[in-house]
Amino acid sequence: MDANAETFYRALAARDARYDGLFFVGVTTTGIYCRPVCPARTPRAERCRFFPGAPAAEAAGFRPCLRCRPELAPGLAPADATGRIARLAAERIEAGALNDDGSIPGLAGELGVSARQLRRAIRKEFGVTAVALAQTRRLLLAKQLLTETDLPLIRVATASGFSSLRRFNALFRSHYGMPPSRLRKGAARVAPDGDLRLLLGYRPPMAWGFLLEFLASHSTAGVELVQGDAYARTVSIGPHRGWFRVRPVAGRDAIAVEVPSSLAPALPRLLGAIRALLDLDARPSAIAEHLGADPRLARGLAAAPGMRIPGSIDGFELAVRTILGQLISVKAATTLAGRLAAAFGDPIETPFPSLTRLSPGPERLVHAGEASLVGIGVAPTRARAVVSLAASVIAGRIRLDPGRDPEAAIDQLRGLPGVGDWTAQSIALRAFRWPDAFPASDLALVRAAGLRTTRELERTSQAWRPWRGYAAMALWHSYLHPSPET
Repeated sequence: MDANAETFYRALAARDARYDGLFFVGVTTTGIYCRPVCPARTPRAERCRFFPGAPAAEAAGFRPCLRCRPELAPGLAPADATGRIARLAAERIEAGALNDDGSIPGLAGELGVSARQLRRAIRKEFGVTAVALAQTRRLLLAKQLLTETDLPLIRVATASGFSSLRRFNALFRSHYGMPPSRLRKGAARVAPDGDLRLLLGYRPPMAWGFLLEFLASHSTAGVELVQGDAYARTVSIGPHRGWFRVRPVAGRDAIAVEVPSSLAPALPRLLGAIRALLDLDARPSAIAEHLGADPRLARGLAAAPGMRIPGSIDGFELAVRTILGQLISVKAATTLAGRLAAAFGDPIETPFPSLTRLSPGPERLVHAGEASLVGIGVAPTRARAVVSLAASVIAGRIRLDPGRDPEAAIDQLRGLPGVGDWTAQSIALRAFRWPDAFPASDLALVRAAGLRTTRELERTSQAWRPWRGYAAMALWHSYLHPSPET
């Protein structure tokens, strides 16, 4: 057994949640593959084969365990340049990038690489082809929907990205050795109101309280809502409009997701967006180990173990919200965002009386023009920046999602009128999900670090790479919650 296999076997024997999603184990005597946290009896070492992902395990002929459910394992966040393209591609494939009319050349173009480079990167990172990766992701989502919902088989097939029920049935049977209907025995049922209840896993710990506090302070009236331990919001994905609500599951390393069944066709994209919003693929233990040695960060990290970087459901919405927040308080920016949604967002009906608007897209804001934004209280320079950003997004000059070289994307943002380094870095941190983005010019960060200048903070932050974004969150936490001694 090599060194990696020995480490993986120890993690398997200990059911170490820190390794959940980092590898899967195939048991040769049963033909089943499991997560390292599987509650089943640990097999003998010589009966174990370790794989970097579920697709590689399935390509080797193993079937997913029905107890630990590999479809619930957290993914791998793109932390640095190594494997970044492959992991971003995997996220987009999981969100349906190769469904319908999607293609590998098209996906490669979005990520700024050639189709050959993309195929090679995926093979190196996951041990399978892009097509096999997409097929496994579809099957695992279908397995989750069969287990957790009562959707008809045809809707499970289409929601998972299959073009026909016949193709879905054939692949499911050939890969898993059973018809899809067998998983329906003992499966959870949809709620009486017809909404779907699904689970998304994460690696513990999870600082849900801190994440919820951040989302509450930045929530846009009419679009977002924090109530009790839950976060809810409206959402528009292609032609599909609706809402979702998320909350932690007691006693499990999972988040419960509630969505109306009308959003089933958009589930791959929606679930991927929720994972990004809540940073569910983070590796909190590795991040804390790297950053916790610095006393400037230790207190913030210790106060909120498992701190996440709040992402975004829609990169354009987040970018506009960031521009609105330039040089004013969070509360004032939140007020402006609410006015923007009320004036330019489409109305929508939801079960929540306070969720009544969709966030306005770039076309709506370009049509509204700078004068209309100024009319609701947006400063002229920021109104110009918002409209310029919207026009650039429509023209395809700016993309506001993870993809190409994040440093180059930050430079592109800086080229827009009214967008400086603080704005560009903040957008990169939450919309691009670039964990090394760092708005060093934020005076709150300078003060929380006990330094005097932005230059000092930028220099100090070099030791925090590639997790400077998490360092920023720890410093913000310390600034907002100072210790009694300070």
